[in-house]
Amino acid sequence: MIDGTDFSILKILQDNARTSNAEIARQIGMAPSAILERIRKLERKGIIQRYETRISPTALGKHLTAFTLVHTEEPVGSTGTGEELAKIPGVLEVHYVAGQDAYFVKSRTRDPEHLAELLKQFGRIKAIRDTRTTVVLTTVKETMNVPLESMPEGEPE
Repeated sequence: MIDGTDFSILKILQDNARTSNAEIARQIGMAPSAILERIRKLERKGIIQRYETRISPTALGKHLTAFTLVHTEEPVGSTGTGEELAKIPGVLEVHYVAGQDAYFVKSRTRDPEHLAELLKQFGRIKAIRDTRTTVVLTTVKETMNVPLESMPEGEPE
């Protein structure tokens, strides 16, 4: 699906999505127009999904990170409750998971009082039976970067 050049482009863009085509071309040893075409192809294939700006949550007063396991009464395989959870401001991630609980939710709020308000919103969703929340004391690592140490196996270099 991707070759060594595409892989190199992905590594550069994942480190800094604002890297210019000219700079990527300089690092890889290709023409900027060829880099642009490869990036467009990676976007069309859905390998590059979008470009985002990472904002410091604490700079905006979102000091509390919490993870909540959500147990529901919805049928196995149904993700309607997850879609409702995803619409709540402060919810950053919603994962449908295997096991006793149906969802694993990551949220950021100002403080414990705002977390309590967020959890009240969870409680308004009819299918939610109960929740268990863990508050983060210190974040050691947090990233959205996909590990790109080496080419995926089976891919041509």
